[in-house]
Amino acid sequence: MSKLLKYIFLLFTVLATTGYESFAQVSNFRSTTKSQLTPEARARRVKVQKKLVAARNRFISQQLSLTDDESRKFWPVYNRYQEELTAVKILKRLNNSSASTNGTEQIDKEIEYDRQLVEIRKKYRDEFLKILSPEKVSELYKSESEFNHELIKQLSERSVRAGN
Repeated sequence: MSKLLKYIFLLFTVLATTGYESFAQVSNFRSTTKSQLTPEARARRVKVQKKLVAARNRFISQQLSLTDDESRKFWPVYNRYQEELTAVKILKRLNNSSASTNGTEQIDKEIEYDRQLVEIRKKYRDEFLKILSPEKVSELYKSESEFNHELIKQLSERSVRAGN
């Protein structure tokens, strides 16, 4: 747990250096599309996203205790995994943000995106098992979940303290 707190502290440092308000503004994907952002806001968004990804990757690396050989093989596969997940999650958010005239179609798309996310996780589970032990793969998924949960919790608390 102390490792997680260390990384959450790092995230707070990231948020403090970029400014929480700017983070909240640029991370609100549902109400602001990339084309609506100013170049400065777009640059802040990219900077914050890179710092969050780096913090997540350090946390995962620490939790998994990767050897040099495992690390060399794991990170390219993990990055592809994240890219595929992100692509589907963006489509899912876009589907949820549009007011569709056909609610059934929107629900069907939502279920399809969830199915795609599960398929990606299954596909990469098999890829990860070629590189890591089953225990480390299990720890990977737990670590991702733990990191995301703590990040959301901390951001929510900061939002409440900021009066949002």
